Amino acid sequence: MKKSMETLPLEPFKVVIDGIKESGGDAFKFCYQCGKCDTACPWNRVRKFLVRRIVNQAKFGVIPFESEDLWLCATCGNCVKRCPRGVEIIDVMRAVCRLLVPDGVVPASIPNLRSVMTSIASVGNPWGQEPNDRANWAKDLGVKEFDENTEVLYFPCCYPSYDPRLRKVSQATADILNRAEVNFGILGPKEICCGESVRKAGNETLFKRLARENIKTFIEAGVKKILVSSPHCFHTFKNEYPEFRVNFEVVHVTQYLFQLIREGRLKPTKEYAKRVTYHDPCYLGRHNGIYDEPREVLKKIPGLELKEMADAREDSLCCGMGGGRVWMETAKGERFSDLRLEQAIGV
Repeated sequence: MKKSMETLPLEPFKVVIDGIKESGGDAFKFCYQCGKCDTACPWNRVRKFLVRRIVNQAKFGVIPFESEDLWLCATCGNCVKRCPRGVEIIDVMRAVCRLLVPDGVVPASIPNLRSVMTSIASVGNPWGQEPNDRANWAKDLGVKEFDENTEVLYFPCCYPSYDPRLRKVSQATADILNRAEVNFGILGPKEICCGESVRKAGNETLFKRLARENIKTFIEAGVKKILVSSPHCFHTFKNEYPEFRVNFEVVHVTQYLFQLIREGRLKPTKEYAKRVTYHDPCYLGRHNGIYDEPREVLKKIPGLELKEMADAREDSLCCGMGGGRVWMETAKGERFSDLRLEQAIGV
């Protein structure tokens, strides 16, 4: 046994280690396997998942490339928050996926991921919908196309543009902006996916292409301020697009609504006598520290009772849709989003 270990070729392992480092995952070298990431990971509320094992495997270049575990990370950031050495575990997990995607090494259990990436690459949205239909949500709302005389670009993102249920979000946002007399516009057919989910799922090449196309569109249109509904778009535009040497002002809709209320441009008057709770999205809260503005907006609504659920603010329980997992099926009984709903119902 000792002899076989001595003659074991090390080159394949070195190639993997170097590949992970080159993909931005060299933070594995700081991990001393304390296990705090495992206790913080929401997966361990529903099933066993040892993220530190993958970090350790990355350190030695012995990644189990066919394992579905490599794709479980929802990038919630709770592990990074708990790590005593500040290891960017998300970067390690994403670097591993970046090694796999170019070679088509995606487990058969997550077939939707390939088709989603193909659709985004070809038509700019995950469902293969017509780009010319992207602004259909705004029909009859008096929403104009953005031009150089427009103050704010509203970027709804893919779901609120196409999904029949979530169109209510973009429509309500546009209605509020109109009531506050905000000079805003949309890109319509020129808008494409921000690329956040494909980057987190390992397709760095496609992300860079989408980012460059969006940046080109923004610059040509004269965009300076971008208003977004999605926390993922917010994080991507604010923290990742600057990698391409641009710096747009990026504002989440909850921040902007709070600003409009403070300025007196928006005055909630209709009573809503309900008890409500607020879920802190990982990419708005833990990743970007935005906790107060959404709550302050809710508190301004007459009659509304805001009550916190368990695991609020920086301890918020992830919904499970980050890291590209929005496109992957999660087995019944393993969805920590169900746990979150139980917490919400419990208030």
